[in-house]
Amino acid sequence: MDFKQNYFEIFQLPQEFHLDVAELGERFRQLQKNVHPDKFVNASDREKRLSMQWTAQINAAYSTLKSRLPRAIYLLGLDGTDIADNPVLDPVFLMEQIELREELEEIERTDGPLATLDNFKTEVEKIMASFEEEFAASYSGGDHLKAEQAVYKLQFMNKLLLAANSVEEKLLDY
Repeated sequence: MDFKQNYFEIFQLPQEFHLDVAELGERFRQLQKNVHPDKFVNASDREKRLSMQWTAQINAAYSTLKSRLPRAIYLLGLDGTDIADNPVLDPVFLMEQIELREELEEIERTDGPLATLDNFKTEVEKIMASFEEEFAASYSGGDHLKAEQAVYKLQFMNKLLLAANSVEEKLLDY
């Protein structure tokens, strides 16, 4: 195994946004079975160390590729694009974010909000799906600036969805 391989190469998958996550999972399990430290109990110290390193590499690769946002960020990173901490975003998008945050706060304050919260989360997931498609099309088309903007928007929406999940847990008293 080659430690210089990127995550897609480790799993022998095409370097693209849309992946068959079931296939990724199967390849992950197969690789883990081959390099797991338990298989190297009676091996040399060097082989044990390599097994541990490969296991860690495979786990990191799987963790990154199985989720859409980390996968998109990783793809951009492979092409030399680092995600900024404070990106410049479209003011219209930012205003929409403020409005969505206010809507979430209102849901939290109203009676019987679970159905409304479910609808809100569904809408956020639809918006995320549109940004994912925007990323995929931009990335595969070589427009990395537009792909980068889609990732920033995905990050905002992901945080909003996490906040909605927190509201749900609070409302359900978890």
